[in-house]
Amino acid sequence: MRREIFRMERVEAEELLGRAEVVHVASTTAEGAPLLRAVHGVVVRGSIAFHGAPAGEKIEAVGRAAVVSCEQIVASIPSYFTDPARACPATTLYRSAQAHGVIERVDDPDHKAEVLEALMRKYQPEGGYAPLDARSPLYRKAIEGILVLAVPLERLDGKAKLAQNRAPEERARLLTKLWERGSPGDPEAIELLRGACPDTPVPDFLRAPAGCALACALGPRDVDAAVDLLEGAYWNQGVPREVIARAQLGSSAWVGARDAAGRLVATARAVSDGSKRAWMFDVMVAPPLRGLGVGEAVVRLLLAHPAVCGARHVHLGTQDAHTFYARFGFRHRADLPPPPFTSTEMVLARG
Repeated sequence: MRREIFRMERVEAEELLGRAEVVHVASTTAEGAPLLRAVHGVVVRGSIAFHGAPAGEKIEAVGRAAVVSCEQIVASIPSYFTDPARACPATTLYRSAQAHGVIERVDDPDHKAEVLEALMRKYQPEGGYAPLDARSPLYRKAIEGILVLAVPLERLDGKAKLAQNRAPEERARLLTKLWERGSPGDPEAIELLRGACPDTPVPDFLRAPAGCALACALGPRDVDAAVDLLEGAYWNQGVPREVIARAQLGSSAWVGARDAAGRLVATARAVSDGSKRAWMFDVMVAPPLRGLGVGEAVVRLLLAHPAVCGARHVHLGTQDAHTFYARFGFRHRADLPPPPFTSTEMVLARG
């Protein structure tokens, strides 16, 4: 790799390759003609594996060198983020992984079943099928007949081009520009950039009380910790953990705070149409950090989130935190000017 500052750790590259919806396999036929295919792949037993029909060009590549690659576009950076006139600064932030190896045919029935089961778990995670077993009468003939190929990850390179080559102050400005633009994926891009460049100064919108760091885009890895914080809340009494978890992942905006050890200590989320209305839910701070300004910082971050800040009305319900939310301008509905029409709130209760 020409620029070592962009190199990813092998474990990160393997994770990216295994998580990619589609991977690209490049090889040659027996005649030396180029062969390029997009496939669904999984990492099993130290190889990237995929399946196909037992006839066709893919089988001609068995025993031949191959390159398997995938990419993740993190953010497109327009030129005017940096320069008001010149087009040259336009760029793309991305992560990619590229594996080199020799295509092997997988013939062992148990190994084939393991690959096919991994594919099902990846692309049909909700289940709804009998687990694949090479000895099962449901699958024995199908597993015998299907082609499974694998490329051992003999050499695996990962590249994360996340502004590591820019000055820290320039990266901080870039984070602010991404936050202000607020395109889908920009909050997640901010978190990736901060992780790749920990020396980046904290931009104003992410400033937090001492000992904490704000996160503008929580994700699947934060679900368990968030549910641990929320499970005992009065509004979640009787709500199963999995329902609380799905609510976090289904939110338009999900922010939080971590302590110095990286533990999630605060969470807040919102559902929003981005224009007319947004609803805030599940605002929670770990008890030891209450009264230190963490909750206020998290709520301010949520209200400034690109998915929320454009909403004309932001709604919430609270039993005992009226004074806290009044600091941000929230008022009792009865204190607001009445709408120019009368209506009755209706609810479809499904559980």
